[in-house]
Amino acid sequence: MKQIRIGSRESRLAVIQSEMVIEEIRRCDPEMQTELVTMKTTGDKILDRTLDKIGGKGLFVKELDAALLDGRVDITVHSSKDLPMEIDPRLPLVAFSKRADPRDVLVLPQGADAIDFSRPIGCSSLRRRLQLKALFPQATVAPVRGNVLTRLRKLDDGEFSALVLAGAGLLRLGLEHRISRWFSTEEILPAAGQAILAVQARQGVDTSCLQTFADSVSRDCLLAERAFVRTLDGGCSSPVAAFATVDGDTLTLKGMYVAPGEICCFETVRGPREQGEALGRALAEEMRRKYR
Repeated sequence: MKQIRIGSRESRLAVIQSEMVIEEIRRCDPEMQTELVTMKTTGDKILDRTLDKIGGKGLFVKELDAALLDGRVDITVHSSKDLPMEIDPRLPLVAFSKRADPRDVLVLPQGADAIDFSRPIGCSSLRRRLQLKALFPQATVAPVRGNVLTRLRKLDDGEFSALVLAGAGLLRLGLEHRISRWFSTEEILPAAGQAILAVQARQGVDTSCLQTFADSVSRDCLLAERAFVRTLDGGCSSPVAAFATVDGDTLTLKGMYVAPGEICCFETVRGPREQGEALGRALAEEMRRKYR
């Protein structure tokens, strides 16, 4: 009997995303038996401190990586933006989903039709905070932790005047009715990998059942975005952003670098899509020289 075990964080969004991968596996190979194995990661357990204070995005994959290495699961499913920049070579990234809508969104409390600036806007990253400051100079911004449903509960309980979240997560949860405004990628540049799912595997595992899931455009965009962020030593604690698009054989990459004084600087580069990683590194190096 052919079987593959899929590891996932246990949040509702993570499970939905893993079920999307499972559906594609079954479509590609109807004889493949699938088993979903969920677990709580360290990043899910520690909710009273921001990620940069407790060790970064690696805390969302630590337990999943361990499960891969000791054979409890064969593949794991991640939101690409939650992956650390350095990947264990024993656990390669093997497939990337077609990108959903990459934009960030504004979410208001139920029944509200405008931001109440007497209370803070909740957002989880310095990347968002700095870009929000330009959009809403009168606003205060405060960190918010927890999964999407937990954050929405905090919003509706009055802790925040609004939230800024990735739109793709709300769409996957069936909560598009909570979206009050879509920010353009010009207003808030997305995190590297936002709205792309990544599948990671233990080296040697047969992942041919992911053929219909894997999207080459997402792969090329993600590799360019991650190369930009990695070159700047970026991650959850660094206010770095990158967003790539592909048109034919041409890749366009826009990067955000934060200069001293928390000044957001943006630059764009274009080139052959097969050279995406090199383009990302070159753009990062150029911006560091130009703005530091």
